[in-house]
Amino acid sequence: MNHRLIVIATLLVSIVTSSACIYRVDIQQGNRINAETIEKLDIGMTRRQVEFLLGKPAIQDPYHADQWHYVYYFKSGSSGSIDKRVMILFFTDDKLSSFEGSLEGGGIDLF
Repeated sequence: MNHRLIVIATLLVSIVTSSACIYRVDIQQGNRINAETIEKLDIGMTRRQVEFLLGKPAIQDPYHADQWHYVYYFKSGSSGSIDKRVMILFFTDDKLSSFEGSLEGGGIDLF
């Protein structure tokens, strides 16, 4: 009987200690662009200038060639909370005509 009690106690201790030591990594995907860089964005910039400033967009839809989508996704490993943001840039005659959303706090949530 003592052997059975020792085995059960060992199993319980290993279950309790292993579940407390799980580390979950933060997951970041997409375009992480700071506010100072976004402030440099000006209407009338060419596509090449925008790409130089912000990098390649996450989504270039061939059916909407006049739109570029910059997307940022963050999942916290510790809390599991998810933050999804998107900024959409609109072009007319290959020049930036407008943009909406933000990659900094409070962006448009497409998901």
